[in-house]
Amino acid sequence: MKQKIYSLFFATLVLTACSDKEPISAVDYKVNDQNSAVEWKGSAPTHYHEGAFKVSGNLQTDRKGKITGGDFTIPIASISNFDLSNEAEREALLNHLKSPDFFNLAVHPNASFHITKVEPYSQTGSAANVMITGDFTMIGQTHSIEIPAVIKTEKEKIAAEGSFKLKRLQWGMNSYNDPEQQLYILPEVDIKLKLHFNKSTS
Repeated sequence: MKQKIYSLFFATLVLTACSDKEPISAVDYKVNDQNSAVEWKGSAPTHYHEGAFKVSGNLQTDRKGKITGGDFTIPIASISNFDLSNEAEREALLNHLKSPDFFNLAVHPNASFHITKVEPYSQTGSAANVMITGDFTMIGQTHSIEIPAVIKTEKEKIAAEGSFKLKRLQWGMNSYNDPEQQLYILPEVDIKLKLHFNKSTS
């Protein structure tokens, strides 16, 4: 009789341990790089240019669908331009943006973002439902940023859209920062995230 009681007690402990571990198991999602982008818009007092970067990376959620982490890579070489129709002008702009005046592609080929915190978010006039905080690395410097975002989950897919202003001077992108010079570029760059994720099958 005692042996049966001990066996039952042991089995209960094993089942409890398994149940305790199950909820913390992460679910991985991978960026669908074919329909995801990081869009940018840089402005001067009299004109602007806009375009996009490609992005790759992974997102983690718990079993309830709450985002718990994520890491992303933005290859600087993937930068594109939307507003210039003249191919020579477009190539000249993109080559300049890849130069040491801006992203310094030869030394810093990638930018990256590491999620450190995700919290519910609600603010009048904003459609965002979460605030994503993370470490953004660009041109060899890392600083924390906050991104209000709209997260939508459907079956085995997640869509995320967000926008924020990137203060380029904070990362040492100091070129064309004098309002008295012929070319003056505003210190804030508008960034829009349009990301789509598929549940990882691996």
